[in-house]
Parts: sequence; C-alpha cells; structure tokens
Amino acid sequence: MIEWNRYDVGKHRVSCPACGRGERDKSLGLTIEADGKGVAHCFRCSLTESYRPESGARLSMPPAHRIKAETTQKHETLSDYGRDLWRDCRPLSGVAVDYLNARHCVIPPVDGDLRCHPALKHPTGHTGPALVGLITDAETRQPLSLHRTWVQADCRKAEVDPPRLLLGGHRKQGGVIRLWPDEAVTAGLGIAEGIETALSLAWAHAPVWACIDAGNLAAFPYLAGVECLVIGADNDPAGKAAADTCAQRWAAAGAEVYVTRQAENDLNDVLMEVAA
Repeated sequence: MIEWNRYDVGKHRVSCPACGRGERDKSLGLTIEADGKGVAHCFRCSLTESYRPESGARLSMPPAHRIKAETTQKHETLSDYGRDLWRDCRPLSGVAVDYLNARHCVIPPVDGDLRCHPALKHPTGHTGPALVGLITDAETRQPLSLHRTWVQADCRKAEVDPPRLLLGGHRKQGGVIRLWPDEAVTAGLGIAEGIETALSLAWAHAPVWACIDAGNLAAFPYLAGVECLVIGADNDPAGKAAADTCAQRWAAAGAEVYVTRQAENDLNDVLMEVAA
C-alpha cells in the first residue's frame, strides 16, 4: 500500500509498491488533489490505488496477463516481417539519440546495425519510439532476428513490460548486434551483453558489438584476425562466468584478452552513477 501522507498536493512519480525495482524506478504516477483525495496508477503492472481522507485507501490489482508470442513459426534466418521492419527503421535520431545521450552512451556510426523506429507497436498495445538492433550471426553475418527496446528521452525505458523484446520464433543463438560494421574491426574488438553496456565500453575501446545476453557472450566464437578482445562483463554470476568462458576461448586461440571488473552491475551503471 502507498503511504499517502508522505506526499503533498500535486503530481508525483514514485516507485510502485507491487513491481518497483528500486527508488529510481518510478513507474507509478500519483496525484493528490487539494481536498486530499488521491489516485495512483502503475504504468507497468497496472496497479491502481485510490485514497479518500474519510475512508482511506482502496487497492485494485488487475489479473496478470501474458503477452502472446508474435509467431509460433521457427525462423533460422530473419523472416520477411523482420526484414520489412528493419527497412522501416531509420538512422539513430530523435528520442533514440536523446535516450542514449541521457545514459551517457557513445552514439555508434550510421553504418552499424543499430537503428530506431519512431512509433513501434509493443504487444501490449503501446506505440512509441524504440531502438532496433539487427542480430546477425557472429561468423557468417546472416541476419537472424531483431532486438527492440522501447525508450524515452530521459534515459528511462518506456513504461511497458517487458521494455525489451526479441522477435518471436527467431533464433538468436550465435548472434550479435554489430554496433560497428565489420570494416571497422581490424586488430581489436570490444563486446558486452547489452547495447547500453557495449556503448559505454566504447568510450574506452571501440569498435564494439553487443551479444544480447550471457549465453551468447559465453559462446562468442574466436574470429581469426582479431588480435585483441575486450569484454565488458556484467557483475553478476552469469555475466562473470560468461566473460571467463569467452576469455579462455580467445586466450587459447592466442588473442590478447581484457575483462572489465566493476562494483556496479555493468559499465553503463558506472557511467550513470558517476553522472548522478
């Protein structure tokens, strides 16, 4: 339940008592009128609570819903729908750039595989700006899937759950998002799980690619001709184990390998903490 007496008359953004992920996760909008009445609604889990001075708070929690899979068909390569969506995307601009700048990320080159869509529909019905990354096979460059992140200009992801989605029914194993094109990869390469983490690593080492998750990073294959690999490791058990597995593979192939270590969960958290 919300502690209504903590808030003054007006509009507030606070952490949801049901699904909040910390004080900085302000997914719940709360309004208190001059007569003391109030209403609150969470844009993620749809929790709704009303308050009357004479009767107290009343909570309403809708039944949980599941997002339907976008397709049950399995695609080993990017489907026609995915190719059409990728063609509809445009070079990074507008809210997408504002989001990356607010998260203190390096803006990747226009010939990389990160674009944006100004009004992409989410399975929940929300329509808004999104980052769209093309996932290609790390070795063959074959297009596999798309990675979508609905964003806002103020460094937060859109208030939808989940704010990140892969295309349903598509393979992502063995894939990466080439934030810099292959032509930029000469002697060295940086990798990380997430897009924002990779673009944070890029301040110190570029070009960079995003591996999407720990499983893909752990399996990231040795690429002949790349002499140095820098891994922006996430500071959790899965992230550290994935980085170590990948580092061992590359070191065994004769490459020079560096792995980042930080107290925060990832490199982007470090930048956000420093800038706060």
